[in-house]
Amino acid sequence: MIKTVPSRVWAFDCEWIPDPLAGRILYDLPETTPPADVMRRMWDEGGADEDDPTPYLKTAVCRVVSIAAVERREQRDGTVSLSLVSLPRDLEDEDEVREQRVIGRFLEGIGDKKPQIVGYNSFNADLKILIQRGVILGLRAAGFCARPNKPWEGYDYFNRNSDGHVDLKDVWSGFGKGTPSLHEMAVQSGIPGKLDIDGDAVASLWLEGNLRKIVQYNECDALTTYLVWLRLAHFAGHFTGRQYAEETARARALVESEQATPGREHLSAYLAAWDRLSELVTTERGPA
Repeated sequence: MIKTVPSRVWAFDCEWIPDPLAGRILYDLPETTPPADVMRRMWDEGGADEDDPTPYLKTAVCRVVSIAAVERREQRDGTVSLSLVSLPRDLEDEDEVREQRVIGRFLEGIGDKKPQIVGYNSFNADLKILIQRGVILGLRAAGFCARPNKPWEGYDYFNRNSDGHVDLKDVWSGFGKGTPSLHEMAVQSGIPGKLDIDGDAVASLWLEGNLRKIVQYNECDALTTYLVWLRLAHFAGHFTGRQYAEETARARALVESEQATPGREHLSAYLAAWDRLSELVTTERGPA
């Protein structure tokens, strides 16, 4: 369970695709092989069948294309601010969209700011791909990787018992198929889950050159992760009912403000889904 709610929290999510370069190297394919054909070979080698044509691949052979996070920052005077950030920031800048830049900037930020990071299946997936790809890409992330000698001397992002990393799936996991997805937990709580696309569509969007749509999807997942974390923090006693209502209102204000930002018009659909689900849950169950 969540032990603390520190002054800085990052609820994050990563999006990745089969790495065409990895596929060409591992299966000795010609450099001229189209990315779509390389990915198909990778999925086939990964056990694709009629029921699952795009199976989950080892994260080491996948390329991170986007990372998004909601940051909650509490100042010394108790003032709380929220922000929604995503990488790459400039989708038209070839340097910005490079995997090295996306992962490097995110890990540098964690190492510098030392937030509590919150994810879903992040211990087994998101954290692992950031480490694996960071090593493969030749990155240096000393601040992120630093491990304290004693728990009270700082966050240890690699220790499941550290307050530095909260994996929502770990907190509520059941046995095997009994473990709910983030979507299942979210929508029953009146929070948007998956909207018009899901993770299986990310590779297709990348092949189409639609990185913007991937980032938009990523941002929605980060928002959902944050909102579910808020409910868990309330459940664990870190927010009173009044405080939780204030935190939720603050998150809503963030979405309302950001939907007017060029490139973030998709948040209007997120807000509409939030309104619909909240009304449905309240009508059926009554107020909490």
